[in-house]
Parts: sequence; C-alpha cells; structure tokens
Amino acid sequence: MVLEINPSIIPTAFLGTCVIFACFSLAALLSEKRSFLYLGGFLMSGLSMLCLMMFINIFIGSYMAFQIELYGGLFLFCGFILFDTQLIVEKCERGDNDYIWHSLDLFLDFVNIFCRLLIILASKEKKRSNK
Repeated sequence: MVLEINPSIIPTAFLGTCVIFACFSLAALLSEKRSFLYLGGFLMSGLSMLCLMMFINIFIGSYMAFQIELYGGLFLFCGFILFDTQLIVEKCERGDNDYIWHSLDLFLDFVNIFCRLLIILASKEKKRSNK
C-alpha cells in the first residue's frame, strides 16, 4: 500500500528508525547504570492503555484516537528501547546471556517504531498529494 503512495517512504522510514534506535540505545548505554529501569512500570501501563484504546477505537472509529495511538505508540516504544537496552545490560552482568531473547526484545521495538513511522510518513505524503 505504501509503494502505491510513494516508494521512497520505505527507505526513509527505515533510516529514521535506525537513527532513533541508535540514539536511544546509545543514550541507554552511556547513561548511569540502571537509571532507566524505573520506566518499566510506566511503559507497561502505557502499553496496556494503548491496547485498550486500540480495542475501543475498533468500535468507535475515531481518527483522533488513531492519531493519539500512533504518536503515543511511537514515543512509548522509544521508551522501550531505553528500558530494554538497560535491562539487557543488567541481565548480562548478572549472568543471563540469552542473546536470542534479548535480540528479540530489541527487534520488536525496532519493528514497532518502523511500522509507526511508515504510517506517519505515508499519511503525510497522501495528504500532500491530495492537495
């Protein structure tokens, strides 16, 4: 669907996702030890609220709720990159070297940010082409 709007959106979203992922991962790695682990409760509560809002929006069909879910999810998964990176470092220091599960956590964060950026860029391009 995005290819029909503008094929250049996909590499742009991928590059944007890579930059976001690198910046937040480096911020988590270079910050104080365990300084972002407190975000876990807030992030999981936000994810629960996001899922609830998505479920309710299935029946309501509100464009504003969709936009809140889209941008809120983008910010939420940026926070998950911080949290997951520090959690992985902490787990590795304590002897948990399950690199497959750790990489899966970060991959899910990456995919969620990529999908949201793709939708945001595609909707902006579609609005611009309709004018």
